[in-house]
Amino acid sequence: MKQFRVLLLLISTTFFVSCGISNQSNSNTKTHFTIIQLNDVYEIAPIQGGKYGGMARVETVHQNLLKENKNTMLVLAGDFLSPSLLGTIKYNGERVRGKQMVEVMNAMNFDVMAFGNHEFDLSYTHLQDRLNESKFEWISANVLHNENGKHSYFYKVVDGKKRSLQDSYIKEFETPEGTKLKVGFISVCIPSNPKSYVYYGDMYEEIKRSYNEIKNKVDIVIGLTHASLAQDKKIAEMLPNVPLIMGGHEHTNSYDKVGNVVITKADANAKSTYIHRFEYDSKTKEVQFKSELKEINNQIPFDKKVDTVVNKWNVVLQNKIKEVVPEPYKVVYKAKAPLDARENTIRGVQTNMGEIIAASMSFAYNNEVDCALVNGGSVRIDDVLKGDVNAIDIFRVLPYGGKVLKVDIKGTLLKKVLDFGLEAAGTGAYLQRYNAERVGDEWMIKKQKIQEDKTYVVAFSDYLLRGLDIPILSDKSSGVLHIYEPKQDEIAYDIRKAVVNYLEVK
Repeated sequence: MKQFRVLLLLISTTFFVSCGISNQSNSNTKTHFTIIQLNDVYEIAPIQGGKYGGMARVETVHQNLLKENKNTMLVLAGDFLSPSLLGTIKYNGERVRGKQMVEVMNAMNFDVMAFGNHEFDLSYTHLQDRLNESKFEWISANVLHNENGKHSYFYKVVDGKKRSLQDSYIKEFETPEGTKLKVGFISVCIPSNPKSYVYYGDMYEEIKRSYNEIKNKVDIVIGLTHASLAQDKKIAEMLPNVPLIMGGHEHTNSYDKVGNVVITKADANAKSTYIHRFEYDSKTKEVQFKSELKEINNQIPFDKKVDTVVNKWNVVLQNKIKEVVPEPYKVVYKAKAPLDARENTIRGVQTNMGEIIAASMSFAYNNEVDCALVNGGSVRIDDVLKGDVNAIDIFRVLPYGGKVLKVDIKGTLLKKVLDFGLEAAGTGAYLQRYNAERVGDEWMIKKQKIQEDKTYVVAFSDYLLRGLDIPILSDKSSGVLHIYEPKQDEIAYDIRKAVVNYLEVK
């Protein structure tokens, strides 16, 4: 944390000096406005034992900035509806599916957000519900609704009428001269989550088109994207007159510059936010801004209004978790090294978090199995766990839960399953393993070369036996000889309970 705070100070100092914004705010040709940038926020409450994050803390920052300058906007650069633990539970008979986030964002008076790839984790029906509930704007130049091969803008229902979403968004601020300063926002989304109801246009062609369509209608154009840093850099090269690209997708804060274009990304789950203070001179048409990376931590008080909404959903969450473990906030593990549950790692390499999950599955059967396998796609937190880890953290890692099955499986099929998982690196079918490792060209089970004619006892996540991620593996596969399903009073009945119990004795 010391290094993090030093980085904040250095970045803040650099911005203030290099951007050189005048303190002469009384000029009648200069208009000042502020943008608060968030990205990749899945949790409405603080995380890591309450030390960081929390949308009620962000709202306190928002309110303070509004007092500093009424021309203050709140934006989010994609990924907020999914994945989240709350989103997977049932409330009033139906899955929450991001409803809690929209309710909190409405209470915070968000201005505009970009579509992120995880918004499309939801079914079209659930996404439409969230669109209708939202009071803020959604933009993206390259995502459209696909229906029977026909592409159209997504829409929201407002006062009983359909209103199409747009490629871009324009915010107007009053100038000292009594005119309007128009700030345009353009956006694209990385096409990494293919869904039948979504059409992804080419990111580069569409954001260039969107820019060309809006540039003569506004005084400033700003990017609000959900793309990889490499893609944002390419966009910056294409659009050198855009002063700032506020990006998402990556989960660690970053500041980059391509030519005169600044690219910023905050930390996921509101662990930090970027604050951009702009100055526009209507006489010279010059745009200057300074950017501050602000850590959202337990030194910031909760905004009461937003905290009320957050607490409402927290009660729902706690009651649900108590059905599985009695003490949701009990610390079950102290992580000396961060536990890596990020999507881009756990779906491609063996991580310490993946190994813990798999080891817990073996533990659930008193280690009386030969190995344990779980699909990386079942891990949905897309983050790292540091320091004190409680039961809620484990539920955030594995929001869908599920049983741990004990399966008698022939060595021939087990080898094919392991090969498939290895070749599926980069997807949810990649396997996190315990007591199964690749040595050279051979698979080893408990340090012994796998024998194709032998029957192995393997702990599998129940999802894997549905034949979805790994088509050759299901309860109907010829190499699956027997499946034991745990009873409700057994640890293996819920994989999250298995992890919690395992960590408590580790």
